[in-house]
Amino acid sequence: MSNMKYVVEVEKAKEASGGRPSIGPVYRSLFAKDGFPAPIPGMESCWDVFRMAVERNPNNRMLGQREIVDGKAGKYVWKTYKEVYDLVIKVVNAIRTCGVEERGKCGIYGVNCPEWIIGMEACNALGLHCVPLYDTLGAGAVEFIICHSGVSIAFVEEKKIPEMLKTFPKTTEHLKTIVSFSKVKPEQREEIEKYGLAVYSWDEFLQLGENKQFDLPVKKKNDICTIMYTSGTTGDPKGVMVSNENIVTFIAGVKCLLESVNEKLTSEDVYVSYLPLAHIFDRAIEEVFISNGAAIGFWRGDVKLLLEDIGELKPTIFCAVPRVLDRIYSGLNQKISSGGLLKKTLFNIAYSYKFHNLKKGHKHVEASPIADKIVFDKVKQSFGGRVRLILSGAAPLTPHVETFLRVVACAHVLQGYGLTETCAGTFVSLPNEMSMIGTVGPPVPNVDVCLESVPEMEYDALSSTPRGEVCVKGSTVFSGYYKREDLTKEVMVDGWFHTGDIGEWQPDGSLKIIDRKKNIFKLSQGEYVAVENLENIYALVSAIDSVCSSTFCLLYVCAQLVIYKLMVLRCIRLCACVCLLSWHVLLMLKSVAFFFLFFIFFQQFFSYVYYLYLHSPLMVCLFLKRRNCAVLSGLVEYKEAYAYRHVDLHVSLTHTSYSLDQFWH
Repeated sequence: MSNMKYVVEVEKAKEASGGRPSIGPVYRSLFAKDGFPAPIPGMESCWDVFRMAVERNPNNRMLGQREIVDGKAGKYVWKTYKEVYDLVIKVVNAIRTCGVEERGKCGIYGVNCPEWIIGMEACNALGLHCVPLYDTLGAGAVEFIICHSGVSIAFVEEKKIPEMLKTFPKTTEHLKTIVSFSKVKPEQREEIEKYGLAVYSWDEFLQLGENKQFDLPVKKKNDICTIMYTSGTTGDPKGVMVSNENIVTFIAGVKCLLESVNEKLTSEDVYVSYLPLAHIFDRAIEEVFISNGAAIGFWRGDVKLLLEDIGELKPTIFCAVPRVLDRIYSGLNQKISSGGLLKKTLFNIAYSYKFHNLKKGHKHVEASPIADKIVFDKVKQSFGGRVRLILSGAAPLTPHVETFLRVVACAHVLQGYGLTETCAGTFVSLPNEMSMIGTVGPPVPNVDVCLESVPEMEYDALSSTPRGEVCVKGSTVFSGYYKREDLTKEVMVDGWFHTGDIGEWQPDGSLKIIDRKKNIFKLSQGEYVAVENLENIYALVSAIDSVCSSTFCLLYVCAQLVIYKLMVLRCIRLCACVCLLSWHVLLMLKSVAFFFLFFIFFQQFFSYVYYLYLHSPLMVCLFLKRRNCAVLSGLVEYKEAYAYRHVDLHVSLTHTSYSLDQFWH
């Protein structure tokens, strides 16, 4: 493709050979046309990121948390970089006192809080492998991760201790010390000590590290800093080994990108930490903020109180997942609809005017400053009033939500794409580029990317509109799956990480994710079904909060049960008609009702026979043509399901309703 102005070609395309599919040209960011940005001098590990920030900004605010007074949340109380450093050293000494050696495994289980970061930095200081556990994980997943990784010490949120106890005694083979983020109840202490483990409250653990001094080991850039377990949609969770070099390279790439678009981060920036630190998205972003000596304020752990926390913190950068932005979009639309005709009309005029100017190429601050001040200021205040960058990641953001927020949020709204295996950011859209709506933008300036053809799905990386599996190479790519070399070899081929996602290059050099390569299954009649297509549709139903690939099988079974239910209901209705018919034959033989019920009886009888004929063998053929999945948005109305060659599953689009029969071929 010509005119891809935001990328540069660094390697020519390759035709299919030796059993390998064809590969499209290799591209990198325009901002890295002269080479990838070098890491900050002296920064070779995650510990260096924190240490250098303390040296440069010892008195800057680092970690903040709302003070609770008489059960009410007050202002944010802050710890400076120097104060956090002193606490980290105490935790380091306490960990060494417990006998944990370099390259040991340290688990962190709980919601985001200052203690989470302090524990993480202590791991970085000692060269331990930090093993984060999502605070939403149940005992089964926690048990697997602890046993698989060999965690010997774990920092645990107080309310998660009961969940940790459920993993006993299996995890006690590896786990030797538990440290609570706050306190430990006497009965919990007794239960833990019964298994021979040491347990400490946070204050007790800090005291354990006082008046002690241990030398810190030398950290290398190739050393593993964290083993981050991804959700096991096709089996057990996989431990992604992230190295110091991955994080340091990511920081250098983000720095280069933001400086290139005049949005440089400074020590005055403020970030709200609410996305799980156990996910690479938030972990990598917070490392970037720490490297700049910026402030990180934590939420209270309740999504209902998030906007209140944001209003008090007043962040300058807001990272979100699409679900959060979808809820903000829905909430704003409800307020607009309930605001009366005059306010609604004023909003629509201001929206149309600003959107028109943005489409013409005006920067968002210049598109309609009057509308920003008069109409959209309340939206801006809902984000705290100071947000200048809103970054969406971890899942696709629907184009209409992205468009809406770009107009009304008075901030740059960007969509990114990355995986745990690529250390979060791999692509990100650019400010003031409305043409990138619905895409994930061009590559960040620290990776090379290409598309590999997928012949079995009819995706050709060498066509006029290149489509294929997204492949990534660079220093942000992971070191492998922990104890799973077989899985590592599946996704790493000749130094290229194969993401499993299908991308399509856009004329300007941005990428659009259009499909998924692996998450398909085969029906008994030979048709393939893409899970994501159905995920996206189910997720549009307001009654469904979330859908993931691992739960789709349940939905699939439920769909089949719906048919059984339909058949059973028909049987009940048929029996009811027979009873009613018999009753009326006896009592009202000559009445008009006899003829009416007689008609119903035969209608139900033949309908039931038809269903028996049609549903043998019983199978729901749920499918969508994969190339259209990205444009389908609306409400799924499950009316009735037929077997084999007919599915009366209707997808209502914005202006048109399609039957899935149209997508059969």
